[in-house]
Amino acid sequence: MEQVLHQLPKGWINVQVKDVTKSLSSGFACNKSFETTDGYVHLRTHNISTSGCLNFNQMIKVSHDKIEEKKSKIFKGEILFNNTNSKELVGKTAYVDQDYDFAFSNHLTKIVPNDKVHSKFLVYWLVSLQTSGYFNQICKKWIGQAGVNNTVLKGLTVPLPSKEEQKRIVEKLDALLTRIDTAIEHLQESLTLKSSLLQSALDGHFTSITERMTIESLAEVKGGKRLPKGEKLSDEETEHPYIRVADFTDKGTIDLSGIKYISKEIHEQIKRYVISKDDLYISIAGTIGKTGFVPSELHGANLTENAAKLVIKDKQKLDLSYLYLFTLTSDSSAQAGLATKTVAQPKLALTRLSKIEIPMCSLEEQLSLVSTIETLKSKIHDAETVLLGKIEDLKSLKASILDSAFKGEL
Repeated sequence: MEQVLHQLPKGWINVQVKDVTKSLSSGFACNKSFETTDGYVHLRTHNISTSGCLNFNQMIKVSHDKIEEKKSKIFKGEILFNNTNSKELVGKTAYVDQDYDFAFSNHLTKIVPNDKVHSKFLVYWLVSLQTSGYFNQICKKWIGQAGVNNTVLKGLTVPLPSKEEQKRIVEKLDALLTRIDTAIEHLQESLTLKSSLLQSALDGHFTSITERMTIESLAEVKGGKRLPKGEKLSDEETEHPYIRVADFTDKGTIDLSGIKYISKEIHEQIKRYVISKDDLYISIAGTIGKTGFVPSELHGANLTENAAKLVIKDKQKLDLSYLYLFTLTSDSSAQAGLATKTVAQPKLALTRLSKIEIPMCSLEEQLSLVSTIETLKSKIHDAETVLLGKIEDLKSLKASILDSAFKGEL
């Protein structure tokens, strides 16, 4: 996709990124095994915000002996561009506000502007392209990631006014966008607070129940099945879907858009390991602790060996929705040995899963608790919808302001 070039105001010219930069250089990769608590800061993609600045909420450090000296410092006025990320986030750009003895990832490019351009003017222009979705449209896409290489970056056209006009535009954008970004941040904090409110309510309701029974006494715990050696999943639809942990969502559902399939012959070999609409599934390897209900259209689908199903023995004693809500509690996570509700670790053994103790009350009380939580979830969802709408309105306003700035209309 070509850039849309607007008629420039008097005194402006079109240049390319390569014309206003001294150099572009990528960082270096560093394996997770070399991360350490007292090492050298190695900036990653999450350290680049969507508002044009660096984000230090999460700092990753690596062993000093893995540092490449030429790629271990960034200086005030330089720019970090995020080459590789999800298609929605590729192209994030940050202004370096002071000198830092920090290294940076190979998914980031350090841009050193020359004296033709104000650094923050170039940052805001790149932010405007990312905000408008331009990088999303031109990036090279592959599974789970997208990229914009430095050759493409160098060839992008920048509408450039005089240095004096650049400075004026930057000052105006600083004032306007800071207020918008602050408002967005406050709304996002409200979203986080509402999410924690639901977690607190869940934990509180289940903690108040004193009687406990193990999962194995209430439900059968059965693992899924690995494909026979040499067999592969197919995109071609058959009567036998094969459900993977990658298909599990964070909302207790299965994403149907990327379902893979197996042949009838393979299904016959592993058909003991299928899921039912009356089961609860839980991931036990990869990202552990994702749980949810089986949709009716996947009744009888085959299940990966990286997940298990919980089959209730007596529905007059335990309600499926009650069991699901318990799997979302901090208590459940702690008993499973998880630091959070869903974490990456080698595997959750079926024996450990079976021994988890569930707070138990009468079926009537279970259904009442489920109703209470579902009502709360509905209210929180409605509030979140309003907050998300306000955030989108502010993002649209931000994109409009940036668009106007680079048309010379600000």
